Amino acid sequence: MSEIQNSSIFALDDISDEEMNNLIDGTVTDFDEGDLVTGTVVKIERDEVLLDIGYKSEGVIPSRELSIRKDVNPADVVAMNDEIEALVLQKEDKEGRLVLSKKRAEYERAWNAVEEKFNSGETVESEVIEVVKGGLILDIGLRGFLPASLVDLRRVKDLNAYMGTRIEARVIEMDRNRNNVVLSRRVVLEEARKAERQEILSKLKVGMRLKGTVSSIVDFGAFVDLGGIDGLVHISELSWNHVNHPSEVVKVGQEVEVQVLDVDLNRERISLGLKQTTEDPWRTLVKKYPVDAIVEGKVTKLVTFGAFVDLGDGVEGLVHISEMAKQHVDQPSQVCTVGDTVQVKVMEIDLDRRRISLSMKAAAETLGTEVEVKPLPESEKPAEAAEETVEE
Repeated sequence: MSEIQNSSIFALDDISDEEMNNLIDGTVTDFDEGDLVTGTVVKIERDEVLLDIGYKSEGVIPSRELSIRKDVNPADVVAMNDEIEALVLQKEDKEGRLVLSKKRAEYERAWNAVEEKFNSGETVESEVIEVVKGGLILDIGLRGFLPASLVDLRRVKDLNAYMGTRIEARVIEMDRNRNNVVLSRRVVLEEARKAERQEILSKLKVGMRLKGTVSSIVDFGAFVDLGGIDGLVHISELSWNHVNHPSEVVKVGQEVEVQVLDVDLNRERISLGLKQTTEDPWRTLVKKYPVDAIVEGKVTKLVTFGAFVDLGDGVEGLVHISEMAKQHVDQPSQVCTVGDTVQVKVMEIDLDRRRISLSMKAAAETLGTEVEVKPLPESEKPAEAAEETVEE
């Protein structure tokens, strides 16, 4: 049999070690530091993971380069035969191995994704993985920092309560050189509250009665939480009776029923009334003093336009100066003084304005009496009257 020779077939014994290495190197891909590679997990150790990337030796990912989370167990991050992406950190370490980083590869992609959300104003939702001095660290593919002052609408005392929870936040600052990403949850909450406030405001109508909770008390009134928005009950609208301080009527945390008095959509302000949810006792009291009734009262105050008379039970009416006597009256003091008991006739009752108009003149006519009008002292007479007296 003749010997068949093929020039493409050669014996390995005829190849030197250097030639063999060159042949092997020609069958594998070469990598540079900073390249992204894809490989399969072939071994998981306590402190590293080996990745087959088609190189002459497996690439190694130290445990610290697996995740942005600290002190992770490699087995919790990857599994055998997982196909993952990694970034080349070092072509050869002191042991001649290709050193890779899974977290750096994820960081590159995550940075681009987060940057897009930052530019578009979109929110990110991720888990709180660490509580640090001054705030929280969120896993957004990279380490996002959420300052304590931006965690909630109000300052949070215990940040540990957020550990392990998922938070929706907005990226408000990015610095590639410092690998710094700052987040804010407060801005998301503020926008949600604003939208909620607008929705509530649009539904409110004057006269509506609502239940709410007293959220705070100030000198000029009390704020009531209506479920996402606060309304103010001015001190004058707390009670039908005089109130020195709102704390006399309500307490923080107290559930109350209030009536909507006014809604300012532009300023997002709601005026509420508490006293309007109860019957005005004044309306009941004035039933004792019907129009045309003649009653006895005590003068409590003199003013230039008349005299105020207390009819009892906290009901006070006004006798206008023109209703004090048949004769012309220049000053109320010509007819009465504070503390005098007088007879008056009820002329008109204004329930809405809580006013009673009284007349001493009409009462005297009905009773058949006269109201005495004292002359004014010379010093108190009007200038024109004084001149006429001199001429005479």
